[in-house]
Amino acid sequence: MDMERLFSALPQFLVLLPAGASCYFTMRNQTRYTLPKTALICLTIILPYSILAALLCATFHTDANLVFLPSLIAFFFVFRHTVTASLPKCLAVYVGVCAVQTFPAQFAYAFDAFLHPASGAADFSTEAAFFQLALSCLVAAAFAWPACRLFFQIVDCLDIPRIWYFTIVLSSIFLFFNVMAVPQSYRTIHTGRMFFLFLLLEGCMLAILTAIYVLFYLGTTVILEHAELKEHAHLLEMQSRQYRALQEHMRQTARLRHDFRHSVHLLSSLAKEGDIGSIRAHLAEFESSFAKNTPTYYCTNAALNALFNYYYEMAVSAGINADWHIELPEPLSATELDMASLFGNLMENAIDGCRTVQSGMRYFCLTTEIRHGNSLYIVSTNSFDGKVRKGKDGYRSTKHSGVGLGLTAIAAAAEKYGGSAQASNSNTEFYVDVTLKI
Repeated sequence: MDMERLFSALPQFLVLLPAGASCYFTMRNQTRYTLPKTALICLTIILPYSILAALLCATFHTDANLVFLPSLIAFFFVFRHTVTASLPKCLAVYVGVCAVQTFPAQFAYAFDAFLHPASGAADFSTEAAFFQLALSCLVAAAFAWPACRLFFQIVDCLDIPRIWYFTIVLSSIFLFFNVMAVPQSYRTIHTGRMFFLFLLLEGCMLAILTAIYVLFYLGTTVILEHAELKEHAHLLEMQSRQYRALQEHMRQTARLRHDFRHSVHLLSSLAKEGDIGSIRAHLAEFESSFAKNTPTYYCTNAALNALFNYYYEMAVSAGINADWHIELPEPLSATELDMASLFGNLMENAIDGCRTVQSGMRYFCLTTEIRHGNSLYIVSTNSFDGKVRKGKDGYRSTKHSGVGLGLTAIAAAAEKYGGSAQASNSNTEFYVDVTLKI
């Protein structure tokens, strides 16, 4: 066994540790397991793999890249298994980290060429290997703060697969270029000014890639802010509708109060005549007129109350038998926008499901209640035609080819407040159970 090759190959494989950590920087809210358990899973896979791969390279005098690069595919599936994010997000993060981590490798090749001008990439030195490992750790540390503090919000909130696939293509270009630009013979980069140009090119490419990621963050932030403003506008529109309904109700009750004395005279005359049937008919008509267009009071929060009234009217107009019992904490423990997103997606999905069955069989039961003083339970049951699409990552949308965005938003809102969301179905009913910590 070539011990020098062993100590040269081992650090090259250990760069998987800072690279693996970088993959989870933006996934802090998307991990399937706890942080210690995730770290333990990665360590128990990466460390034995690195040792065995280094032994393989030392025994058979194999170039580390020939073993390392194909294994990245296998490690992606490990990463995919430990997070709950969608496939486009996982690929974008993973390919992006791989692209960034190729730059320490390129600078390490330049360092090795400086130390050993007559050598080549196949005879990567031990000094250069440890230089690459140290540089990989520094790059991971440099990207840690912006990834943990800023980019994780993009991963949590941006659910547009086309944007994620576009970033995969961009990162892949840099990754492919660096893999193909590995200097097999260091003599080539010592020709003329190639050594200087090689370092300048790699430095510029790293700066460009970093700039692309910054622009991606700024652009997606604008998209998310626009979506938030649109949701706010939708809430304000619903509140405006409820306000107009209340105004109409006030005008109606004012007319009824004005005409009440006429009703009293009429009822008095009918009572003298003993016409009980007419009295009952007049009272029923009066009660119906009084109750007409009266907005239902669900909770003290004006925005959520408008939201419930908006979707209740939508359900009634669609011929859905809506049976709702709403109990919410006062004051709200979650933000108004998060609660609006959760209930809005829940009710919209349920109403869409009810519309898939014929009129007369449509029903939507929604119950929310506070239990044990610290948990809000939400139970939704609606009729539907029994047709669903499922994948490994749960229910998929019946409107497009991706994951159901409504259920994803509900689950994200629940997890944000230490709760959970479970969806299930029978042949005729769809169920959603949500728990929030309050």
